[in-house]
Amino acid sequence: MNKPDNPGTAGHYAPWLADTHRRVRAGLARLHPWLAEFIIFGFKQGWACLFGGLMLGMLIVSKLIWQPHWPMARYDALLIAAFLVQAAMLALKLETWEEAKVIFLFHLVGTAMEVFKTAMGSWSYPEPSLIRIGDVPLFTGFMYACVGSYIARVIRIFDMRFVGYPPFWATMLLAGAIYVNFFSHHYVWDARYVLFACTFLVFWRTRIYFTVDVTARWMPLLLAAFLTSVFLWIAENIGTVTGTWLYPNQKGAGWRPVTLHKMGAWYLLLVISFVLVTLVHRPDRRDGPANPS
Repeated sequence: MNKPDNPGTAGHYAPWLADTHRRVRAGLARLHPWLAEFIIFGFKQGWACLFGGLMLGMLIVSKLIWQPHWPMARYDALLIAAFLVQAAMLALKLETWEEAKVIFLFHLVGTAMEVFKTAMGSWSYPEPSLIRIGDVPLFTGFMYACVGSYIARVIRIFDMRFVGYPPFWATMLLAGAIYVNFFSHHYVWDARYVLFACTFLVFWRTRIYFTVDVTARWMPLLLAAFLTSVFLWIAENIGTVTGTWLYPNQKGAGWRPVTLHKMGAWYLLLVISFVLVTLVHRPDRRDGPANPS
């Protein structure tokens, strides 16, 4: 527990957090190493989810307090709030400009998908708004950007490196096919199960090596994508229970949980997300440690 501060931690970009970081580490030194590492892991994951956590918090709070007669629509307020959060994170050095590029890229890709999907009736936004494209309030692009922000930040915070990473062209081809299928399955055969198999063919050898505190550990990239998709499914339930967006089966008869089928869609979207992040941050392919745990 006496390892020097890792430059991959949040303190590297937010110097004012360094003292707090040292104090937390000193307190955790009194705990069993496994428990201390578990707490650090949870804290760092939460830190990586900062933007997404703030967005979910804003969905919940705005749903609880917003009144229909207020001069600004809730969706428009969420868009302004998301911009302010981004500006604050950059000003406080909680986020880098490289990560901001990732967020902008996700906003564009996500908004394009939203415009199409809402037109096809896959889901809808039941509340009015002024700032929108078609039936899509523009704050929704930030919901996709939360995923990109998390991936970019978690790579930095855990000092991740990748072993067995496939060729760049293969990942781009796979991501492109997945993205096209999100549109084309409305007109032709849904190829998602073939694409599931393709993700295994492309990434089955890829391991993520990461450092929580002192000991280097590893996880298959596809397992990380699956576990992340579970948490995104939970987040999506928060979005629907607050009425921010609704699926057809959630209208009229009252709210019901998002189907587990959507977890597969999130898994595929996470593959796209990871490849998009590599457009800005090429993966660190350095060899993993000789004796990872």
